[in-house]
Amino acid sequence: MMWALTSLLLAGFARAAIPNAMLRGMPTLPTPPVPDRPITSPNGTALPPITTVYYFDQLIDHNNPDLGTFQQRYWMDWEFYEPGGPIILMTPGETDADGYEGYLTNETINGLIAQQQNGATVLIEHRFFGYSNPYDNLTSQSLALLTIQQAIDDLEYFVNTADLPMPGGDAVKPGQAPWILIGGSYSGALTGWTMVNKPGLFWAAYASSAVVEAITDYYGYFTPIWEYMPQNCSSDVQAVIAYLDGMYLANDTTGIQTLKEAFGLGDVVHVDDFAGALQYNLFDWQSLQPDVGPGAMFFDFCDALEVKDGVSAGPEGWGLDNAIYSWGNFWNTTYYNYVCESEDAETCLGTYNTSQSYWTNVTVNDAERSWFWMVCNQVGWYQVGPPEGQPAIVSRILQPIYEERQCVNMFPQAFAYPPLPTVTETDTMYDGWNINVPRLFFANGLRDPWREATVSADGLNKPNTTSMPIYEGDGFHCSDLLTDNGIVDPTVAAVQEAGLMYMKEWLAEWMPST
Repeated sequence: MMWALTSLLLAGFARAAIPNAMLRGMPTLPTPPVPDRPITSPNGTALPPITTVYYFDQLIDHNNPDLGTFQQRYWMDWEFYEPGGPIILMTPGETDADGYEGYLTNETINGLIAQQQNGATVLIEHRFFGYSNPYDNLTSQSLALLTIQQAIDDLEYFVNTADLPMPGGDAVKPGQAPWILIGGSYSGALTGWTMVNKPGLFWAAYASSAVVEAITDYYGYFTPIWEYMPQNCSSDVQAVIAYLDGMYLANDTTGIQTLKEAFGLGDVVHVDDFAGALQYNLFDWQSLQPDVGPGAMFFDFCDALEVKDGVSAGPEGWGLDNAIYSWGNFWNTTYYNYVCESEDAETCLGTYNTSQSYWTNVTVNDAERSWFWMVCNQVGWYQVGPPEGQPAIVSRILQPIYEERQCVNMFPQAFAYPPLPTVTETDTMYDGWNINVPRLFFANGLRDPWREATVSADGLNKPNTTSMPIYEGDGFHCSDLLTDNGIVDPTVAAVQEAGLMYMKEWLAEWMPST
């Protein structure tokens, strides 16, 4: 799930000078620690460091193998492996995979399954992210091969073809050994979609915060944030947003300019870009986890709005005037520098100057550009204002056209006019919310802003079955993937324990076919 997407994807640090707010809320994975310790096999043999990079000759185009191959990076850990154990595969999705090697270890659900089942873990980089690129650029012409189906076919070709670097690694193809696919966020959706598209390839799968339903108008991103953020904070944010939207409807350009100046954003030319900037504070929610407390940027933001002379506001907040002053002051004293550093406001937050290198640079290892290609073409997930009648913590000025216009900015060779992502086709081809495949475990979190694109979306009421279990804890985005989150949140622990139980049951049923 790639979504303004980079916040998710790039879980929780300042993303300076990214004019596309959506890319601050990318559906990305949290980053587990990479242990700095010697790795040994069960018999005491010293193993290569888990940061060791391996290369697989992946097909450039699965529809035209004659085009040849490119080098796809992967990493591996077999410290728990014993012959007959499962091979546990993950792609971190829309990001440079370097730095995600912690997903090979028991700091994560991947490693916990490996430890329980005497398995080996593999992390493979997604095509067109990091340094796994069919071509040496990210032009529209090259990115034509960045599709969901090509990514699924990559997994299939790897599983059926790769000779893994561990002893006996040339004899663990499907049929010889059980394979388990794990993913979270977009890569969780890719996990579910692969199980639909390639039945029988993976014996079992674990999908965390899996955004299986492609949605163009994804205002539901903000629903869990509104539900679970401090109520006084949401009340005051709603007041400011209602004030902005009211002035917009009345064409009160003078009032809008005064409001922009209160935030130190008077130089942001277009009102939609100003509305987009106000989203940034809400995207910080995505980097929260159960073990995150005071000091996180999101909570600093709410404290700035709601704590006055040591006193916190009641659930109704302090009201509009104080909210404008305190939110604006937070931008002026803290947040502007966090987001924009030394750039001027229009350069940092504007989306209309198509000559900026942000739009024109086609150098590889640009996760935002690659993700945006997928968003514009196949999945949407435009984080926009809600319909009338629903609580609005983001402006209704922001509609899908705001993001679709930026697709043209980024890819003018591909789009002559703002494109509509083919979400209906995506959801038809890969089943979306209708997914129903055996031995697929879904793990979700009530406080996850991506919840409304998962099988735990409000009102979907998808049944939790022993064939396709659906478990939901109080976690945030992909909380259950990290072992530590289960230590601090018993509801996350319950999800993890259920996942481990089902993996044990399902693997006991596996029989070799070759």
